[in-house]
Parts: sequence; C-alpha cells; structure tokens
Amino acid sequence: MRLTILLTLLLSATIASGQIPKSGTYTYDIAFAEWGGKSNGANCTVIIKGDSIKVIHNGTGNLTGKKGDILEAGVIMKHKKTGKYIIARNPHDKDAEEANGCEGPSLIDFVKKKFWMC
Repeated sequence: MRLTILLTLLLSATIASGQIPKSGTYTYDIAFAEWGGKSNGANCTVIIKGDSIKVIHNGTGNLTGKKGDILEAGVIMKHKKTGKYIIARNPHDKDAEEANGCEGPSLIDFVKKKFWMC
C-alpha cells in the first residue's frame, strides 16, 4: 500500500514538472519577459513533432509581424543552469548562461502553456 502511494506521488511530481507534450498543435499564451510574464492578450500556435517545436504568430495581441510568421523554431531541450525547457537552435544552447526570452534561447513552459519572449 505504501509503495503504491509513493509511486503515485512520484508520478504526479514528474507530470507536474512539465514533461514535453505529445506531438500536436496547441495554443500558448505569450509571456513577455520585460512585462513580468504578462501576456496582454497575446497568444500563439505551438506545433510539436517529437522533440521539434515551431511557435507561430496566430494574429492575436499586439505582436509585431503578421499571422503565420514563425516566432521561434528549434529543438526542445532542458537548459542545464535553470532546468527549464528551451527552444534550442544548436546543441550548445542548453549550456547558455541566460535563457529567459530576452537573452539566450527562448523558454517554453509546458505546465503553464507559456512561450517566453522579449
């Protein structure tokens, strides 16, 4: 009984930490780093295929550019310093000093469904 409870808690903690979602198309809020993570009504389309990700302007909010523009594309990796998921353009991005949407690779939060940008 204790083992079952322990395994359930461990599984819940793993899921809550934000595993990569299944391949598919999702809508995420855009968190602006310079505005403390507020989205101001902007969101985007996120397309995941395995470990590849593409973030696309969907026409909402006051974003520069137009609907259909690619905001970010790359490979999903964990940033070594922060432990957060990033959108990497090269393997060295996981070792970047900063990863916050303004400096270094872009962050993607699978739990809160937020794409961070500056």
